[in-house]
Amino acid sequence: MKKNAAGIIGAEAADKGARTRAVRVIRTPPFPARRKAALVATAVIALALPLAACSTGTDPGYGSHLPDSRTSAPATPSAPTATGSGAPATAGHAIPARLEADGTTITVGDPSAAHTLTVYEDPRCPICEQFEQANAAQIQALEVAGKIRVQYTFASFLDQRGGGGSKRTVNALRAALDASADGSGFAALHTLVYQYQPDEQTDGFTVDYLLQLAGRVPGLRSTAFDAAVRDQKYASFVSGSENAFDKSGAAGTPMVKIDGDKVSDDSGIFKTADFKKMLADHGVS
Repeated sequence: MKKNAAGIIGAEAADKGARTRAVRVIRTPPFPARRKAALVATAVIALALPLAACSTGTDPGYGSHLPDSRTSAPATPSAPTATGSGAPATAGHAIPARLEADGTTITVGDPSAAHTLTVYEDPRCPICEQFEQANAAQIQALEVAGKIRVQYTFASFLDQRGGGGSKRTVNALRAALDASADGSGFAALHTLVYQYQPDEQTDGFTVDYLLQLAGRVPGLRSTAFDAAVRDQKYASFVSGSENAFDKSGAAGTPMVKIDGDKVSDDSGIFKTADFKKMLADHGVS
């Protein structure tokens, strides 16, 4: 099911649900009949690889380890308009964010919070989308309550397949951080990036699409912000972040740590209840 220009919730939710079921197909059959044929063709490859990650490999077959199995690349979905009915999950809460001294880590929430969630993501990675779709609401609630801070490092290795959507998106997220004194535009745009993520293979994060998304965040669009997005003002941040990701030792995205401990159950981070328990086991609730 495709998202239409009106944008938003009913069709978009159904499409997201179908994509989530496809990502989980090896663990949770049955799956949508329209995807069966393509998934059979990729099952042997998928089972031979670590589950639930986007790989940093350089061969032609790298990318999501459980690929979105469309037989042809769909059109880029329409982003919601500024007057659309879909509000970001952060609506009503301006969650502050800041750039850390290392120049690549973006911290969301109270920097003095007792617990730290560390997340490595690539904006084009559909497995990162699955993590965000499952957990964004509970993570943001903990941020608002001051119980946790979330530290993001952004990769852009999926652009090696062709295109520049990851780099453009990381640049736009960095621009959102500078768009207000408290950096709150970052969290709102980050939510929308994964709520309306185009198919990995389409390179759908174009400048115009990113500006459409930004238009859903009150007060984010401005002449300066738009210029920063169009001109790749933060290109050095984008490359620095990719270097930081490379040095982290992560083999793919998402990589998630709670208070410095890498989660041991990779599959659990894609299930809201399981991830809630992981956080609770570290004293976060």
